[in-house]
Amino acid sequence: MTIPQISVFLENKAGQLADITGILSENQVNMRAINIAETADYGVLRLIVDDAARASSILLEQGFILTMTPVVGAAVPDTPGGLSNVLGVISHAGIDVEYMYSVFGQKDGQACMIFRVADAEGLTAVFEKNGIRTIQGEDLGLH
Repeated sequence: MTIPQISVFLENKAGQLADITGILSENQVNMRAINIAETADYGVLRLIVDDAARASSILLEQGFILTMTPVVGAAVPDTPGGLSNVLGVISHAGIDVEYMYSVFGQKDGQACMIFRVADAEGLTAVFEKNGIRTIQGEDLGLH
């Protein structure tokens, strides 16, 4: 099972992040995870929100350029070595992680990591085979 992620392309200028978070706030869109990657010329803001379809529509109406991408969420034990063990399973399966980041908060002693890979369904199957719980949209309060 995948989770929809919004990637917004931003110019590297002051206020862009505040503009986006303000727009989402005004429209009662709740962020569950956020990640920013940058180059010298632009940034990529990656968001998981409670209503990706609505948020993307609102941001497009405001003139932002964005894409929707499927990502995989996994429960990771919040203990030393928890992430290392999950990454070992991924590596052993020969899957390349393009990028990853964490979700706000944790539940039941488990952190939640978001993984972007070329084959999201394949990663989900590897997790299931190895007893790693995938995070579903409803686990994050997504619509």
